[in-house]
Amino acid sequence: MNPELPAFGISGWSGSGKTTLLTELVRHFAARNLKVAVIKHDVHGLDADRDGKDSDRFFRAGADVVLTGPGESLSRAHTVDSASLQVAVNRLDPEYDLIFVEGHKSATLARRVWLQKDATEMCPPDVPGIMRVLTPEEDRAGIVTPMVEEWLRHRIETTPLCAGVLFGGRSQRMGQPKHLLRTGGTTWLEHVVATLQPFVQQVVLLGGGEVPPSLRALPVVPDAPGKHGPLAGMLAAMRWNPDATWLFAACDLPRITHAAVDWLIRRRGPGVRAILPRLPDAQGVEPLFALYEFRARLLLEASLAPSDLARLPGVMTPSPPPEIGAAWANMNTPVDLARFRMPLPRVTL
Repeated sequence: MNPELPAFGISGWSGSGKTTLLTELVRHFAARNLKVAVIKHDVHGLDADRDGKDSDRFFRAGADVVLTGPGESLSRAHTVDSASLQVAVNRLDPEYDLIFVEGHKSATLARRVWLQKDATEMCPPDVPGIMRVLTPEEDRAGIVTPMVEEWLRHRIETTPLCAGVLFGGRSQRMGQPKHLLRTGGTTWLEHVVATLQPFVQQVVLLGGGEVPPSLRALPVVPDAPGKHGPLAGMLAAMRWNPDATWLFAACDLPRITHAAVDWLIRRRGPGVRAILPRLPDAQGVEPLFALYEFRARLLLEASLAPSDLARLPGVMTPSPPPEIGAAWANMNTPVDLARFRMPLPRVTL
């Protein structure tokens, strides 16, 4: 059986209203700031360029061609027909929040509706994955829109969730490896891992250095070559499992809590690429206890630092409520450590 492709199909015979419905759906979801793509099947072949134009000559000579203009671009590529849809969907999925497919009746899509030209028309029995057959008289956009919204939520809920803990930096200001500092007999690295584990399918360690015996069964993913700092570890994890959503946390967060992790996860939603918290008194965002959807990988690949994402579309920068804000307090110096270890002031009633 062909793999299910992560795209929503709009199928029907010519003249059934596919383009009209798709135009309404695209307008609706694009207005919600989702990045939407449409793959259209034309059995007669593509007519995207005029004979004799330079770009057409390049294509006929064997090259794949990308045309660019102000605010737009058009690509034309040679494909193998049997695999062209799967290749197109797999190429678009890491970048687009929502992919619609018009036609491709034999493809195994995640969801599909069939549009009738009239109420007497029979739906072909061999079209896979049809969730509903819609007559011309029905409010097609009103029916399909919540179906697409439910599918987008389902994709978020079923995307694997992993965690990467960054450790083993030079710790020059602290003067000793921060991940091996202890609170209550437990290293900070062990505490961060234990806090994240109930929420994710897999925890991996990112970086290098001594690993406490209790964590030596965890995978240690080496830094991505050519990258530096936390970005090298984060990209290494996202390349290691590019289909997962990633919670990243630095090892020097001894106040990290389950409540803070839960708060981050609950901020997820369609169109969200990453969640980089912004503390009320901070000048920037906190990218090293943050959540990155799998679609954030391409953004990170093009960045010099994770905080660069804060200004990009689809990246949320919410402020945590005060009761969990301490979870983002990292410890960089002996002064920070001394303050952390000070007993809380006694309250006199």
